Amino acid sequence: MKLKLFTFLISALFMIPVGVFAHGTEEEHQREMLTATLLNYSFIVSSILLGLGIILFFLIRNQLKTVNVKKKEGRLKRDKLQRWLKLSRWVSVLALLALAVSGVFALTNGTGEEEDIDFMHIHGLGFTNDGTEIYVPAHDGLKVYKNGKWKIPEGEKHDYMGFSMVDNGFYSSGHPAPGSSMKNPFGVVKSTDMGKNLQTLDLYGEVDFHGMGVGYYSHAIYVLNPERNSRMDDAGLYYSLDETKTWTKSDMKGLEGQPSAIAVHPEKENMVVISTNRGVYLSKDYGNSFDNIAKNTPVTSVSFTKEGKLLAGVITDKPSLMEINLESGEKKNIPIPTLSEDNAIGYIAVNPNNEKQIVFTTFEKDIYLTDNHGGNWIQIAKQGKGMNSQTTTNEGKS
Repeated sequence: MKLKLFTFLISALFMIPVGVFAHGTEEEHQREMLTATLLNYSFIVSSILLGLGIILFFLIRNQLKTVNVKKKEGRLKRDKLQRWLKLSRWVSVLALLALAVSGVFALTNGTGEEEDIDFMHIHGLGFTNDGTEIYVPAHDGLKVYKNGKWKIPEGEKHDYMGFSMVDNGFYSSGHPAPGSSMKNPFGVVKSTDMGKNLQTLDLYGEVDFHGMGVGYYSHAIYVLNPERNSRMDDAGLYYSLDETKTWTKSDMKGLEGQPSAIAVHPEKENMVVISTNRGVYLSKDYGNSFDNIAKNTPVTSVSFTKEGKLLAGVITDKPSLMEINLESGEKKNIPIPTLSEDNAIGYIAVNPNNEKQIVFTTFEKDIYLTDNHGGNWIQIAKQGKGMNSQTTTNEGKS
């Protein structure tokens, strides 16, 4: 009876849908992350089989001690039990090997340097406070560029949206990774250990904020809320100055066009910028009123420097990178590699310790980095493929 039960359990394990072991993910996201889910499934099944194999081994061994081999029936039973004992050993060995292999793959995929880095999508960009690492949130978790090499940091491979790097970590929204026990969507979360752990702040399980910006030092949070929820009466721009304990709705007077990006001044919590297809809109009163400081110019991305200058990815006759001095109103172009009209700038980040070091992504998932304010550029990702070599140089072009 016990042997039949064991056989049934082994068979049943392979009939369980993979989705049972994945919690709270969207169908499309789960489909794209099938490899990671299968890895989790393999680890779980191997662990269960190993446990069952060990239990079966001891059950059979104990049963063998009670068999009377003086009788023919006893000898037949002994031979049968010995065959099952041999089977239990093989099940345990194979399960142990499978467990080791899946564990190695999980460790490799979860942390450490990677030769091949792929970006399904890119959902943000930012430098760490010491300026040594560039974090890129993608559809399948964080990617990190440091010293000419890409790597995948520790932590679950969540689909981060509205990602905003700050001086002690990052804030984000988005969706949980396949196999995660976290609710979907995230609402607003934060991490102070670069994604190893997430702290849920507000609207957990309710809202995914694609448009979110956070002051690098002030930690003032601004979100473009898509719809009514338990904390916000309707859609619009909201901000919080106390880690989401309270939210205030902004009037958004003067803002026109379709928003494409949002950036918050690193220190002045009252200053927020929203880019649209009609220009760059600056507010100095918590988003209640906006002035267009780059009229009739489609703008795809915005980012502040530590000193409070504004960088904007604009499209005129071709994509370009503009620097705006908000105090003097002076505008100047930063030379960048030639981009096709369809390959505009998606995200921009500036090193907080060196404003001459700038990185930007494009719609086609290219990533470029300059150390001398656009004097020359290196390409560190091409069409969603990370490049570990710094030998490829792209001269900046006006």
